[in-house]
Amino acid sequence: MILKKFISITLLIIMAVLAIAGCTNEPSNTPNSSEKEESSDKPGNVNKDPGEEPGNVNEESAETNDNELFIYTGDQLFNKRYVDEDDFEMLIGQFIKKKFPNIVVKHVQWDDGNRYEDLVAKQTFPDIILEDVRRNTHRYVKRYNLQYDMSELIKKYNFDTSKLDPAFLQMSKNASDGELYSLPFEGSEYLLYYNKDIFDKFGVDYPKPGMTYDEIYELAKKLTRQEGDITYKGYQQHPEYYMMLNQLSEPALDPIEDKASLLSDNWSKIVNNLRRFYDIPGNQFTTVKDFPKGQIAMAVDVEQGIVDYATNYKDLNFDIAPVPLFQEASNSKYQPYSYGAFITNQSKKKDLAFEVLAYLLSEEIQIERSKLGISSPLNSDAVRAAYLQSVPEMKGKQLQSIFALDSAMPAPRKPGLTFIDPKVRNVFNPLIFEESKDSQTALRVANEEMNKAIDETRAVQKEGGVSPHL
Repeated sequence: MILKKFISITLLIIMAVLAIAGCTNEPSNTPNSSEKEESSDKPGNVNKDPGEEPGNVNEESAETNDNELFIYTGDQLFNKRYVDEDDFEMLIGQFIKKKFPNIVVKHVQWDDGNRYEDLVAKQTFPDIILEDVRRNTHRYVKRYNLQYDMSELIKKYNFDTSKLDPAFLQMSKNASDGELYSLPFEGSEYLLYYNKDIFDKFGVDYPKPGMTYDEIYELAKKLTRQEGDITYKGYQQHPEYYMMLNQLSEPALDPIEDKASLLSDNWSKIVNNLRRFYDIPGNQFTTVKDFPKGQIAMAVDVEQGIVDYATNYKDLNFDIAPVPLFQEASNSKYQPYSYGAFITNQSKKKDLAFEVLAYLLSEEIQIERSKLGISSPLNSDAVRAAYLQSVPEMKGKQLQSIFALDSAMPAPRKPGLTFIDPKVRNVFNPLIFEESKDSQTALRVANEEMNKAIDETRAVQKEGGVSPHL
């Protein structure tokens, strides 16, 4: 894994420091004293039978797995960082061992033979699941009746949800039927990558924080060039995520009714705003993943590319800036692509699981994870300042660009409405890119397709079946 390869030396140093701090079996001091008070969970206070208390597990209970905590990392689109067991240990396991030295962590990653249906068939239920919130709460967690409302545990342990980014928390609430099935755990932020050599070649100033789409559009026109056999594209942005997580907080599913919601003026604005970039001759959409090939001037993509590009493409002279802005939302980046931490309904160690999650979400641990490049759901300047400090290849990059804007707030949705995965990508591909439909027609057709999918899902679920539209 890239992450393991390029920060292993730094990690040895971090783990040595943690080992020294772990000798006291208490969290180390953090810059925020009130955060320490919140995260200094007392394992001995869990209401369990003698011998089951975390941090006080005897040898007999170890033999019966009373001290085992089962963590399942699910089917995550961008976040493949836990596929390698060493990476899981580096990013999660070592911190649990520091605070809870007598806990045995069992980790299983979603893959063939270890999918949700396999776990359910074997009746081996995780205590904690890390999973994509927006879609997979419905697609997997609820489908297999794994959901559990953590509201009472939050009250019991005085967990302060106000320290979380409100947009991340709203994403969890929207997927939880009026309850709270997940706590925000980490995310995948979007940012603007730009190739400095292309800007220098054509004498164009680099993008700056606070630039609008109109300003970036003018740059894209200047930088889309044909030089001999080389075509330089000025700008690439994936339509699906641009729309799904749009900065205007426009919902694809109606907030109060079981229907699609793609026919608003804002949706027309969102589509036409991006469409004009691909109407620039020579700048037709291909893929943002071509950016490291060196012929794309600007591309909006997830943050995971920073380390990848810096370590695997040594000749790529790039930097990053915040995503472009709509004038109507002058301080908003994308809505969060959020990975949540779920405690399962079947877990018999819900208190322990929650204590572990609360500790992992403490500022102390989030700072350490941030140093390794994990974006945090905490509203903490200290956590943000630590971002990628442990990766030397990041020196000189404008890393704080990731945090220059606020997350756009997901529109709240009434509990009990039907969920489908909105196929907003169909607006651009195939309806615009392949069929050359005008924007209004493309939105209308996609809206009709989504309404049909909602009706089919309601009918299937009424009969106890599983919808193909999740």
